[in-house]
Amino acid sequence: MRVLGVDPGLTRCGVGVVDGAPGRPLTMVAVGVVRTPAEEDVPLRLLAIEAGLEEWIDTHRPEVVAIERVFAQHNVRTVMGTAQASAVAMLCAARRGIPVFLHTPSEVKAAVSGSGRADKAQVTAMVTRLLRLDAPPKPADAADALALAICHIWRGAATDRIAAALARTRTSAAVSRTVAPRLAPRKEYLP
Repeated sequence: MRVLGVDPGLTRCGVGVVDGAPGRPLTMVAVGVVRTPAEEDVPLRLLAIEAGLEEWIDTHRPEVVAIERVFAQHNVRTVMGTAQASAVAMLCAARRGIPVFLHTPSEVKAAVSGSGRADKAQVTAMVTRLLRLDAPPKPADAADALALAICHIWRGAATDRIAAALARTRTSAAVSRTVAPRLAPRKEYLP
């Protein structure tokens, strides 16, 4: 599975592409950051993020896009910019029919480091180790994007299989309720 991880942000939007499957070695395909100037108007910054993400998607052809779920912060301006960048990433993926999954920061930390309370340094160290990199990815936004991709490969794949199994179960139950009565043997009553 090839996953594009996106750590949304207006100034630095981290992007990382990872190939892998649960229980198998992971491979980093590419990592980077889409940058926009802080002094530029927000609509122009969002256009730049869109162009950058579309280039990443077109170049690396991910099967899934994993985005960090926006969570409440004390600084409303920061959370708004993060949410806007996140929406652009969702739009770019949806436009191409690529499934989008959101993962919370604590879910990503737990998947990569084993602790939902891990700090950035611990997450970066584990990303470096799991992907067998010579040096930690920089800046932190890039490392976070790789962590999102890893999280989805390990956790998202299992979640997808569970959802598919539940859907099959619901379909089987619905078929049983509608078809079974028609297949039941008829009782003939003789006068």
